Amino acid sequence: MALEMISLKSQREIEAMRRAGRLTAQARALAGSMVRPGVTTHEIDRAVRRFIESHGAKPSFLGYGGFPGSACISVNEVVIHGIPSPRKLKEGDIVSIDVGAFIGGFHGDCAATYPCGQVSEEAERLLRVTQQSFWEGIKNARRGCRVSDIGHAVQVYVEANGFSVVRDFVGHGVGARLHEAPEVRNFGPAGHGPRLQPGMTIAVEPMVCAGGWQVKNLEGNWTTVTQDGSLAAHYENTILITEDGPEILTVTEDGTYV
Repeated sequence: MALEMISLKSQREIEAMRRAGRLTAQARALAGSMVRPGVTTHEIDRAVRRFIESHGAKPSFLGYGGFPGSACISVNEVVIHGIPSPRKLKEGDIVSIDVGAFIGGFHGDCAATYPCGQVSEEAERLLRVTQQSFWEGIKNARRGCRVSDIGHAVQVYVEANGFSVVRDFVGHGVGARLHEAPEVRNFGPAGHGPRLQPGMTIAVEPMVCAGGWQVKNLEGNWTTVTQDGSLAAHYENTILITEDGPEILTVTEDGTYV
């Protein structure tokens, strides 16, 4: 996407995005606290919607492109866009929850993957590596770096730990629209794409597979799963590029990122 299409936020817009980000992070934390055996993904979705709407906001995902839920809830081999259902979570599942909230004219967007009870060693390591890959990536979310520097760092870290990075879906700019320029890949060589500038707001979201990186869409073209049936995890925050480095916008008032 062309550099001139990237929205640089004013101080007023940044304050509005901080507000949206806090609310979105609180919704993520609420959803994560509900992950336990016997709970349905429908129940989590309804709780997310009630919480967001109770604060005068709208769930960003509800009705977006026809999506039927307020949260994307993806279990085990589901990478992203899991549709909430009567499915009951069970011990050992891993549950990726992606939420967005729109308030004051701006969106927040974040995700995390949660263990349901006791999970396997492999699953535990996948969750840990996925989350850490985000932090490795945003070491390069600084003025003057290229957008691809973020994704290159994510890929190097993930593959060094024996996992793979999804290529079919990427991060993105976020602001008045849920998806804005630039595209933020989680893979590829460094040194490409627009230079990062203060005022840019982007969603960095590694999607990591325990097996191969290839994915496929299920019938209905929403839910995406790993092609080989391996586990997948997802971690995302909305960040602001500042003069001093990245600022996480999707953080709760008590400093919680998951």
